[in-house]
Amino acid sequence: MAPYIPRVAAIHDLSGFGRNSLSVVIPILSTMGAQAVALPTAVLSTHTGGFEGYAFEDLTGFMKKAIEHWMKLDIRFHCVYSGFLGSPVQTELVEGFIEGLRRSQLTDPPMIVVDPVLADDGRLYDTMDAAMVHGMRRLIRQADVITPNLTEASLLLDEDYRPDIGEEALKRWLVRLADMGPETVVITSAPLSRKGKDTSVVAYDRRSGHFWRVPCVYIPANYPGTGDVFTSVLTGSLLQGDSLPVALDRGVQFVTQAIRASYGFDYPRRNGVLLERVLNSLNGPVLLGSYEWMDEREE
Repeated sequence: MAPYIPRVAAIHDLSGFGRNSLSVVIPILSTMGAQAVALPTAVLSTHTGGFEGYAFEDLTGFMKKAIEHWMKLDIRFHCVYSGFLGSPVQTELVEGFIEGLRRSQLTDPPMIVVDPVLADDGRLYDTMDAAMVHGMRRLIRQADVITPNLTEASLLLDEDYRPDIGEEALKRWLVRLADMGPETVVITSAPLSRKGKDTSVVAYDRRSGHFWRVPCVYIPANYPGTGDVFTSVLTGSLLQGDSLPVALDRGVQFVTQAIRASYGFDYPRRNGVLLERVLNSLNGPVLLGSYEWMDEREE
């Protein structure tokens, strides 16, 4: 019998230069023992974070043809993992793809992971608008797991962006997002008030009713693509059978390790983290200990 290899439909853009989206999704999932089947939403000469004048080719037409071909071939997927989508039409295509897989895989439906790429630091990305926010609200209804950052969470909930949001209000946001459809909600870049500039990743599991938090040590550097890195490790970890808090912990640790491995080098940070220096660590022993249970109110 052939060994079990989870198959992931990876629906992201592809940048020729820069470490983000499919450029990090594919090697991370492969290293973690999953087959990444790429469905590019757009092709770019570089990613959009810090580069100007980049070439951009929308692949909506290709996506439709690829999905139709895969459905005819009856390709079975263990996971659908979507990230950057270029238009509301693409959100509808992904919705239809998910619904089709659920009909054809009734006994083994795929895990659906949606990273609702829309905004950061309180502002929409240049390529996003209100129609895309509406499209993402529809798409997350189909998801099992979503991983918005704090800005994206506020947009999905139609709330004001609150970079200093307190723990109890943050828990309410997590529950409200879960009520929109997903069983697991993960919010990145959440404040961690007791540690100054440090942030945290927080999560809510609707099935168990538990809240989790993993602190993130502040490092004075910003690298595009770390959100893609985190969600890719989280997805790979869940496919390996890890629990939610362990998967969160592994994602945060790997991103921190990648930033630390990159921080000492003198090169443009807009290029992204030096993924190649730390990729093999995903095959090493799992060292845990930083996740926290948030169910009890802190004094």
